[in-house]
This record gives sequence, structure tokens and C-alpha cells, in this order.
Amino acid sequence: MAPWAAKLLVLAGALIMLAPFYFMFVFATHSRTAIFNMPPPMWFGTDLLDNLQILTSRLPFWRNLGWSLYVALASTALTLVFCSMAGYAFALMEFRFKKALFTLVMATMLLPSFMNMIPTFLIMDALGWIDQHRGLYIPGAASAFGIFLMRQFAASAIPRELIEAARMDGCGEFAIYWRIVLPLLKPALGTLGLITFIASWNNFIGPLIVMRSADQYTLPLALRSLQSPVNTEWGALMTGSAIATIPLLILFALSSRQLISGLTTGAVK
Repeated sequence: MAPWAAKLLVLAGALIMLAPFYFMFVFATHSRTAIFNMPPPMWFGTDLLDNLQILTSRLPFWRNLGWSLYVALASTALTLVFCSMAGYAFALMEFRFKKALFTLVMATMLLPSFMNMIPTFLIMDALGWIDQHRGLYIPGAASAFGIFLMRQFAASAIPRELIEAARMDGCGEFAIYWRIVLPLLKPALGTLGLITFIASWNNFIGPLIVMRSADQYTLPLALRSLQSPVNTEWGALMTGSAIATIPLLILFALSSRQLISGLTTGAVK
């Protein structure tokens, strides 16, 4: 294939992938009637403030936005702590049944997510965490993917001799983790933090299982509650979706190099 043809193909693919985002932002500035006109609007309109007023009148939108931010930050912080600890242990410590336990952790990645819905609800109900935000970020604090990522990075980037030297100098395991391991894990921590924040921000199934009160919803569930068979304000829904997407676009634009670097570091040892 000629270079110009390859570039043209990549450009066409990029336009196809970006088209839904473009129309989401365009429809956020049009009323429901204008959106369903033929042909549909192709450029920005003047109904953004009206759509925002409809959105905030039907939902506690800013409260839902705040809960999404809280859950995403809490989930990210807990995941980084527990996964970095587990990754360090699996990579650089020796203990009984280490390989079997790591295999068991990895095996959980083979299970389809829908199989966890009923057990998750039963456990959250038994703990009394229904309609509690802790039920959204505590159960997934030690993800198998996060543990795997931390283990691979620690095994390739942290010399075992450094850990042994620290132990010979009388440094305790927690001190080794805090003073030596964590600083060396920064690239992988940044990558895992970004992935976890985005996944938590976009999480729909978790809040659908756990949350019950509209003022406690996170954004994906709150926006879904706007839809109805006969009276969906699509302009307001697109406005809410655009506002929810903007932080992720900014975060990804600022951290895309960190994400790629963290995922590829240690791939070739």
C-alpha cells in the first residue's frame, strides 16, 4: 500500500471514530425538535443554556457530578495502594503458595463481568452497603489487572539486589515498600491511576446494582435515568454527556504519553 493511501485510511478511521463525539457536542447545543429534523444539525446551535436548565431541573446534576468525582478518586487511591502492595509482594517476595495464589488472581480476569452482578448485590446487601458509595470503590480496590501491571513493572524495573541490601541494613518491609518500591513504581502508578479513574468515572453496572436514591447516583446512572420511551430530552441528555466527557478528554490529552509509556515499560526486559 502506498504511503498516501495508508495515511488516507488512518485519517478516515480517525474521522469515523471521532464523529460520535463531534455530534454529541453539536446536539448538546440544539433542542430535541432540532435534533430530529431532517437533515440533522451539523453545526453548533444556541440552545445550550436551555438544555442545561432542563438537565438541572430533572436531575441533581451537579451533585451527581460530585459523587462521580468522589467515587473515581477514592477508587483510584485504594487501587494504587493495594495493587502496588500486591504487585511488590508477587514480584520481589517469596512466600508459600505464591505461584498458586497469583494464578488464582489472574484466573479472575477470565470471568465475564455479568457473572459478578448477583454475587455483588448479595454481598453488598449482607454488608448493608446498598445505596452506599463505599460499595462502588471498596470491592474493586485490588483488581487483577492492577496487580498484574504492578507485578510486571516491579519485576523488570526494581533490582532484587536493592531490596536485599535494604533488608540487610535493617529496613522493615513497609519501609522498603514506602521508601524504595513506591518511588520506582511511579510510571506504572500513573498509568494504573489513569486507567482506574476513567473506568470508575464511566462505570454504569456498579451503580446500577448498588445505588437506589437519585441524589446518590453517579453520572452514568443519572444520565440513563433521563431516558424514557416517550419523553426523552435528547438535547439535555447530550449536554450532560458532553459535560461528563470533557474531564476525561482533558485528562487523556494531558496523560496520553504517560499512559503509553507505563503500559510499554517492561514489555521488553
